[in-house]
Amino acid sequence: MLVTWRYRKRKSLIQSFDPRAWLIFYGAFLASTLFFWDIRFLLPLMAIALVALLTSGIKWEEIRKAFLFIGAFILFFSFLTFLTGRGGMEVYDVEHLIRKLEAPFTIFGWQPTLEITVERSFFALSQLVRVFSIAVMTILIPYSLDPAYYGITFRGLGLPDKIAYAMDLTMRFIPTFGRDFQLTMDAQRARGYELEKISGGLIAQVRKLGPIMVPVIIHAIIGSEDIIDAMDLRAFGIGPRTWLQELTYTTRDRVLIGAAIVLIVSAVVILFAGYGSFWVPESLIAAVGG
Repeated sequence: MLVTWRYRKRKSLIQSFDPRAWLIFYGAFLASTLFFWDIRFLLPLMAIALVALLTSGIKWEEIRKAFLFIGAFILFFSFLTFLTGRGGMEVYDVEHLIRKLEAPFTIFGWQPTLEITVERSFFALSQLVRVFSIAVMTILIPYSLDPAYYGITFRGLGLPDKIAYAMDLTMRFIPTFGRDFQLTMDAQRARGYELEKISGGLIAQVRKLGPIMVPVIIHAIIGSEDIIDAMDLRAFGIGPRTWLQELTYTTRDRVLIGAAIVLIVSAVVILFAGYGSFWVPESLIAAVGG
């Protein structure tokens, strides 16, 4: 049986909108955020994401694991960008040195050195704000979108029935796969398989996880075949599909869609006006002697 994300009906700002309007706004927000590297434009977008998060009604316990994982991922790669400067080299050509740190030892004649520059620091900060804003808005979707409206939402956005239903199944696949993985792991523990004592190299550990991964993958394949057979028996795809639920735009939904249009149009105008690219304060460059 397919399961869904841990959705719960809440009295929140996000759930007061039609899911189609919310996804349209999310798409405009995503595109607008990807347009910019200037932190002056990224900070207002991050503020929008934080307002959406704080008014979502989602408790910290519900999204703690997702936030900790994604937060650690973002911090790691932002810090890696700060250390190496990779990625930023395509955005800026000149670096203004703030401080140069040299290790008191050498490795095969190479002395580890860290150059802290204005451009590298601001690029890492811009990357952190940019990815964090997108991550916050993305995390909210499975917790605020009613699973009963997955298919009709995508159909209402203009997608064909087949693609809308495929998106519905895709949204349900990850939590279903996670549920099956947990059940299989518990069943193998009950049979005496000690997962905590798995040791050896990477290849050896992957091989020893076979008693868990093989049943999960086979079950996923069999489940997909059952869904295909059920859809064939119901003549899915022969003609236009009818949906049990019906969505209707309200005034507040039209306002949100209007805000999405304003946001994306403003971002495009700013971009074509020559703004929004990577920016560092001239005063800071002058302070370090640039």
